[in-house]
Amino acid sequence: MRIGCPTEIKPQEFRVGLTPAAAHEAVAHGHEVVVQRGAGIGSGFSDDDYAAAGATLLPDAAAVFEQADLIVKVKEPQAPERAMLREGQVLFTYLHLAPDPEQTRDLLRSGATCIAYETVTDARGGLPLLAPMSEVAGRLAPQMGAWTLQKANGGRGVLMGGVPGVGPAKVAVIGGGVVGTHAARIAAGMGADVTVLDRSLVRLRQLDETFGATFGTRYASAAATAEMVAGADLVIGAVLVPGAAAPKLVTRAQLADMKPGAAIVDVAIDQGGCFETSRATTHQDPIYEVDGIMHYCVANMPGAVARTSTIALGNATLPFLMALADHGWREACLADPHLRAGLNVHGGRLTQAAVGEALGLPAIAPEDALAA
Repeated sequence: MRIGCPTEIKPQEFRVGLTPAAAHEAVAHGHEVVVQRGAGIGSGFSDDDYAAAGATLLPDAAAVFEQADLIVKVKEPQAPERAMLREGQVLFTYLHLAPDPEQTRDLLRSGATCIAYETVTDARGGLPLLAPMSEVAGRLAPQMGAWTLQKANGGRGVLMGGVPGVGPAKVAVIGGGVVGTHAARIAAGMGADVTVLDRSLVRLRQLDETFGATFGTRYASAAATAEMVAGADLVIGAVLVPGAAAPKLVTRAQLADMKPGAAIVDVAIDQGGCFETSRATTHQDPIYEVDGIMHYCVANMPGAVARTSTIALGNATLPFLMALADHGWREACLADPHLRAGLNVHGGRLTQAAVGEALGLPAIAPEDALAA
């Protein structure tokens, strides 16, 4: 199979879909690899690194899309990239279709087979291709929140850890999954007073048993969430419903109860965000203000630490990539129900029920797509 990796074109996206190590692995399996010149520069990989791994360098994205049977990316394809997809081609990347009807329509029109990292599952019920970026985003969230809280950026001017005689920032983390756990660990490590809210008592017990007094936990009833949001200097949204749009857990009306200059970091923004006032921003223009509350809603947070993120993502995607290349998408998905869960679009049909529900579109089961 010919595997292609274009340069990411989403603003301020420095990651790359294929590392030289992954290219070397694919070539060793007997596949051809084509990479757009300069694709890896933002992550610290040179064209020479890819050439040494056995990849062929191509001048532009059009050449990559034209030649490749399987396109490997990081972020959802942008409009010019979607226009280059063709029937029978396989796309393997993050898609986040639930809040993105335009992308969904374009992928359906393309006839391509599109497998989304964020809905691939594992035997433990986890999301193994989302987890590494959730870890990165979770660890970045307090760092970005601390920056947003600085007075020069419109924030309250509160230091996360305080100083002797001055208390630390109060941080509420909504969601105790991968993002929330990593965010709480880092925020607590910065000296902040941290509370994690979640609706799973099992998860709250796990957090308490693992981290003890490092940070607090609280059941995320509507009343408790409203109370914690109102008292926080920084609120981190870390809620995920796999494949579906994120639930709106904080309304605009609730902003009036928050401290002026408090900060919101919405890590769920890729799935539409979990605050009513969230809208996607970029690393170039990351924050905005609504009713005196500063919002940080960058939709590709891990792109800020591109080298770490690219290597972490590559480690996770490589086994699935090799399965797709070695056996073809159909056989690979038939053999592995966890990879099959990643199938979102095939042959003009939507194959992810949660996306269909979010967008009001008909969807078929992945198994039906395989049988077609």
